[in-house]
Amino acid sequence: MKRIDWVAPPLVLALALGACGEKEEPAPEAEETPVLMKAGEWVLTRKTTGYNTPTVTPAQYQAALKQTRDDKSCLTVDAAGVPNADALAGAEGKDCIYKDKLVRKGRLIATLSCKAGEGTSEIVLEGNFTEDTLTLGSTMTKTVGGSPVLRTTHDVTGKRTGECPMT
Repeated sequence: MKRIDWVAPPLVLALALGACGEKEEPAPEAEETPVLMKAGEWVLTRKTTGYNTPTVTPAQYQAALKQTRDDKSCLTVDAAGVPNADALAGAEGKDCIYKDKLVRKGRLIATLSCKAGEGTSEIVLEGNFTEDTLTLGSTMTKTVGGSPVLRTTHDVTGKRTGECPMT
């Protein structure tokens, strides 16, 4: 009996300390609801923040900085939440494709490759969006015959105004 009395206290202590070291399983993280831009009619406003050509004069540059353009567009969004490239390009390109893109958690980072008159344009976009608003920075470089002929930068803001009109 004396042997049991001597073994019992250390055994009880070991079990008690072992229970203290046990960690509860962490609660599973709540899955985030993805932020997806909503298709429909949008008004995209482009404010020129930079304008450069090989021969730009200070007066032309200052005039360009005063330009703001509103474009109404029927914006489509694919199943992955990627908006139509032509709508984002506006007047700076057509027949645009995504060269690369990251659309995640309300953030868009992309490079568009477009036709632009006799040349091509590459448009780099970066910014944030919700289902019915967007705020992007845009840098466009137009190239003709392998040489850059125009570079513009814009602040682009957008607001979804409703459904696209039926045609």
